[in-house]
Amino acid sequence: MILKQLRLSRNLSQEQLAQMSGLNVRTIQRIESGHKASVESLKCLAAVLEVEISTLNQEKFVIDKHTHNWESLPFWLKCCFTLNLLVVQPARTPARRIEIVSHMSGFLFCLLGVWSEAALAGGLLMLANAYLFRLLIWQGDKLGIWYDQPETAAH
Repeated sequence: MILKQLRLSRNLSQEQLAQMSGLNVRTIQRIESGHKASVESLKCLAAVLEVEISTLNQEKFVIDKHTHNWESLPFWLKCCFTLNLLVVQPARTPARRIEIVSHMSGFLFCLLGVWSEAALAGGLLMLANAYLFRLLIWQGDKLGIWYDQPETAAH
C-alpha cells in the first residue's frame, strides 16, 4: 500500500493525517506497516488524500506525466527524469550514498591536488557533483518524491 508515499508527498505527518481523516494514529501506523485496512478506513483516507480507494491499494507509486504532481515539478527536475538521471521511483538512500562518496573522493582528490593539477580538477568536479546531489536531495525532500523518504523529512 502506498499510503506513506501519498502522505509524505503531501507533507503530512501521521498525526495530521489521523486528525484529518478521523482515524487513530495507531491505525495509520498499522496500515503504513502493511496491515490490512478496513473499507471505512480506506474511504476516510481516500477522501483526505483526494485519491480513489484503488489508488491506496497500489503497491508502488509511479508519477504519471499527466498528473498534477508531475506538472508541478520544476523544469530541471523533469529533465532529470526524462534523461533517466533519476529512476521512475527515485530513492533517497542511493542519492545520499552518491553524495557522500562524491564528497569523500572530492576531498581526497583535492588533497592530491597539491602534487597534481589534474587531481585538483577532478576533486573539484567530484565536489560539484556532491553538491548537485545535495541539491537534488533537498528538492526531493521539499517535493516529497522519494519513495523511501525518512519520517523526519515530513515534519
